[in-house]
Amino acid sequence: MKIKIMQTKDAVSSLFALAHETRLDIFKLLVRKGSAGMAAGELSDHFSMPPPTMSFHLKELSNAGLIASRRESRSIIYAANYGHMQELLGFLTENCCVDNGGKC
Repeated sequence: MKIKIMQTKDAVSSLFALAHETRLDIFKLLVRKGSAGMAAGELSDHFSMPPPTMSFHLKELSNAGLIASRRESRSIIYAANYGHMQELLGFLTENCCVDNGGKC
């Protein structure tokens, strides 16, 4: 399976969202949780953060394509978007070592 390489503007958007310590911590936690993800309330509790503040950070990560949400009963569950994460990694490593004959 070939990984799609993202456009520069999308990479900048993703990196900008991750350039905040709290959002990076949220994203790393969601990566660890896998596809099961976590409810917004659980995330707020985990980070001892008021729900409106957590919602702001989740919106930023979601707008950058780094996380996805789904409704389960009365909860909104957030999970890492692994496809987008792979595209970002592909973008960052696309030209890895090409100036060194491909020898990393």
